[in-house]
Amino acid sequence: MEIYEKLLLENKAWAADKLSTDPKYFIRQSGEQHPDYFWIGCSDSRVPANEVTNTSPGEIFVHRNVANLVVHTDLNLLSVLQFAVEVLQVKHIIVCGHYGCGGVKSALDQFSHGLLNKWLRNIKDVYRIHRDEIDKQPNLELKTNKLVEFNVMEQVMNLAKTSIVQYAWEKKKSPVLHGWVYHLDDGILRDLIKIDHTYQMDEMYKFDFSKQEEI
Repeated sequence: MEIYEKLLLENKAWAADKLSTDPKYFIRQSGEQHPDYFWIGCSDSRVPANEVTNTSPGEIFVHRNVANLVVHTDLNLLSVLQFAVEVLQVKHIIVCGHYGCGGVKSALDQFSHGLLNKWLRNIKDVYRIHRDEIDKQPNLELKTNKLVEFNVMEQVMNLAKTSIVQYAWEKKKSPVLHGWVYHLDDGILRDLIKIDHTYQMDEMYKFDFSKQEEI
């Protein structure tokens, strides 16, 4: 048996188990989704959103990338964000990083990582901003974990800077933005930051939706 075939067998076993306990499980799942949460997480295979939050399919809308970044030129992320906010009308957006993140650790070195260099540059910018605090840490592991925390918080701030979130705040005072970090050693999520429509950001990042300049 090829290794991938095990996944197909496990899928059949999972589906059969669901039906044995709830014959209408998939009928309900096939309807429209109404999640309250949008999760922006790391692609790391050890941090699946549904499992670490003990939620069922349909409860969390998920986007994942290397090191859980919110990059303003990432049309993939922005498209998912717009759908989550404007169509699904999620109440909460969670940026979740994790200690020991390989992407964050790679941003601390000076090796060339090929195409990944462009992505890691966003994390290097976070390091530059918080260099003094990060460099106080006595070893690479602690420096990485401190950068993980700052990275999560900066990505939450990046969410707040988007016109998508600001427009939703202006119209409906929602969603609330959260920054969490997951510890692989104990499976616990830690709450780092929470901001909502009352957040006072620098004026230079604020949009005035009554004005629209033609380009």
